[in-house]
Amino acid sequence: MAIGVFDSGVGGLTVHRELTRRFPERDFIYLADQAHAPYGGRGGEEIVDLTRAGCERLFEAGASVIVLACNTASAIALRRLQQTWVPEARARHGRPVNVLGIIVPTIEAATGLPWTYEAKRRGDKIEALEITGVFCTAATAMSRVYEIEIDKRREDLAVFSEPCPGLAGLIELGAPAEELTVVVRDHVDALRRRIGRHPDKAILGCTHYEIVADIFAEALPPGTPVINQPSAVADALDRYFQRHPEYGLGDSGRRTFLTTGKPGPQSDLVSQFWGAPLSFEAA
Repeated sequence: MAIGVFDSGVGGLTVHRELTRRFPERDFIYLADQAHAPYGGRGGEEIVDLTRAGCERLFEAGASVIVLACNTASAIALRRLQQTWVPEARARHGRPVNVLGIIVPTIEAATGLPWTYEAKRRGDKIEALEITGVFCTAATAMSRVYEIEIDKRREDLAVFSEPCPGLAGLIELGAPAEELTVVVRDHVDALRRRIGRHPDKAILGCTHYEIVADIFAEALPPGTPVINQPSAVADALDRYFQRHPEYGLGDSGRRTFLTTGKPGPQSDLVSQFWGAPLSFEAA
């Protein structure tokens, strides 16, 4: 038994690394669907189908709980899978299994409120709005999940999503820092022009972007808080496991890395982020 971590590519390693720090004794299986990465420009039904196939591969490999370390998959596919597919997967595998996302913990961290909280509409004018900028894929931006869910909880937070088409793909391919810096700065400036000023805080709403979080920090005004999605996810998963001891998570500290793409060493960019060379096996 193990904890599964799924992403379209290498971006989910940012979440995976934090989870292994938080649960060092647990077994982990990471699956990157690099044959179809990135997901951000794909249609909704295709994203659901690809995510379902990846989760089934992880359940077959022994995962009990799967973390969708992909904002696009979490925004587009998670609810469908939880409602219509996970119950069938539990019956078919004959054991407790579940699929969890990363957007709920991120919104809890951004609002400082639990997911179950829903604000009472006051109706009066709010004098000071705090602006949160969300840098994400086109699919996540189109879902408006951050705007909708944050507004349910905090009327004093205004959310503006900035789709960054192509950025995840560049990171996946190991593009040089100089090229990534130009792209990130362009998107930060585009958001600034759209809202009339820089955001008060930011969310990197694609786990690929966490790999280049330092470039975003340099492009934003000094001191701009950036929600740390991997830490928020680890905190939420810790609470989840305390409430649900029925899941087998393994206790040998095993680490397995699988890809639907070309197995072998990953890019220098990933190695720099990870702190050591990292190789994947064929899924």
